[in-house]
Amino acid sequence: MSSEAPQELNQAGFAAEEPFEFPQERVILARLSDEPLSPAEAEAEVWAERAGAVVGFSGIVRNHDQGQPVHRLSYTAHPSAAEAIAQVAVDVAARFPTVRVWVAHRVGELGIGDHALVAAVASAHRAEAFQACAELVEATKQQVPIWKEQFFADGSKEWVGL
Repeated sequence: MSSEAPQELNQAGFAAEEPFEFPQERVILARLSDEPLSPAEAEAEVWAERAGAVVGFSGIVRNHDQGQPVHRLSYTAHPSAAEAIAQVAVDVAARFPTVRVWVAHRVGELGIGDHALVAAVASAHRAEAFQACAELVEATKQQVPIWKEQFFADGSKEWVGL
């Protein structure tokens, strides 16, 4: 039988010396933007000294879709989209109690090579950071009401996500 005292745990169930933060406090940024997005900025802002891993994702406008050359895109957000992306970020932070979250989605006109969606997650360990970032990206794509209009090189266009 050990004479060591039981380890004191904080509200999140981690060792007491680990800081506890509510999910909202670990969302560094969650927004829509009509300005260019920077993956380097996302990674720098989400990192903290206790993070041994930062995983980032960049959704970049490509020059084709389903065999057709794409000239440019336009993203339109529903008025509730800003609230929705904030909720997605908080939900991911709540599911992963040690991660820090950063996510932004562009709205407006984008050209080939522009970043449409940037996400970054910091965690003490890589496996958790990878999983949380993947869930953040998928939930953003599924739950945030943003529609994409594609403009093709032949002058035609189509809406995606309606």
